[in-house]
Amino acid sequence: MRPDSALSVSKERRRAVVLLSGGLDSATAAAIAKERGFDLLALSFLYGQRHAIEIEAAKRVGAFLGVTRHVFQTIDLRAFGGSALTGDVAVPKATDLSAIGREIPVTYVPARNTIFLSFALAYAEVTDTRDIFIGVNAIDYSGYPDCQPEFIGAFETLARLATKAGAEGASFTIHTPLSAMSKADIIREGLRLGVDYSLTHSCYDPADDGTACGACDSCLLRRQGFAEAGASDPLSYADLPNR
Repeated sequence: MRPDSALSVSKERRRAVVLLSGGLDSATAAAIAKERGFDLLALSFLYGQRHAIEIEAAKRVGAFLGVTRHVFQTIDLRAFGGSALTGDVAVPKATDLSAIGREIPVTYVPARNTIFLSFALAYAEVTDTRDIFIGVNAIDYSGYPDCQPEFIGAFETLARLATKAGAEGASFTIHTPLSAMSKADIIREGLRLGVDYSLTHSCYDPADDGTACGACDSCLLRRQGFAEAGASDPLSYADLPNR
């Protein structure tokens, strides 16, 4: 069987490459792509992140959404370090929520979304796909520059200039359906779409058993989002032992 034999789809449906980390945002973005009628080609990365448990979450989410194909790519960004997620720097805890996003935190991984989107672009070109979904957010997020609309627009230009498909007149669209949504709005949209958030993982510094710390930026934003959405977060947190 050819490796790409599972990619055959009806002519009435389009494919989309979806970057699937296993987190709340990427799961919701993928569910939106599915609702819009795309067959999903999922792409997840084991990049040396300390929260590599998110790969198991990505597998669960991909199976739940019925992705057509799921590629897991290994890139060792620990070789460079430069981030609390790929090095020995401690993950900041219990940050004041109002301070999140004011400056670029140590959990920023240098060029991560540029690298991820480059792989997604290659995957898209090889599979004759012109749509890529990424769950970046520019409202309730940690302040990463590669989540901004300006970056996404620049990457679309790069995609046109740097590919054979682009040189032949094709264009690629980087879909960012969550970009202008609050975390609460993202959760409400995911619940409307039937996303099972118990399958996801958000913590930057989980315990060995996968329990979320509850105090890193990602945990705080997630918890605030569920509270503001008036919904119950199905995950367990280290500071809520009786949950």
